[in-house]
Amino acid sequence: MLDHLVDLILFRYTNQGKDDNTNPTPYITMGSIVWGGLVRIGIIMVVTWAVVEYFELRDYWMIPLLLIVAFVIYPASRQYYHFTNRIEVMQEETLCGSCKHFDPTSQLCRVYDEHVSTTYIPCEGDSWEPLTYEDNP
Repeated sequence: MLDHLVDLILFRYTNQGKDDNTNPTPYITMGSIVWGGLVRIGIIMVVTWAVVEYFELRDYWMIPLLLIVAFVIYPASRQYYHFTNRIEVMQEETLCGSCKHFDPTSQLCRVYDEHVSTTYIPCEGDSWEPLTYEDNP
């Protein structure tokens, strides 16, 4: 469990090649990106608060903002870019990608409430309905 938390904080799943479309349960989701960002912001704020109080560096308020951009916003945006590219590939490779019940933001089948992968289709194609123009966001 601690390894999983460290991987989320450091956004290591894409760097190690662990996150691809063959896993039945995806490692990287929108929730994990947001959670990793919130944990990083919390760590940066606690460390910054301790350093500012100890060394009395109240005039250097721009440093925490730069740390947040460098260690939270940029890695989260790279992770989101990887996530959206992976979802686009899944939509092209699987039957679920053209189904109206597929939710690309959570990589989930809305009917069966299960994650979709290239190796696992929850309905086996029985509940597939084509995505129409009105359903397309």
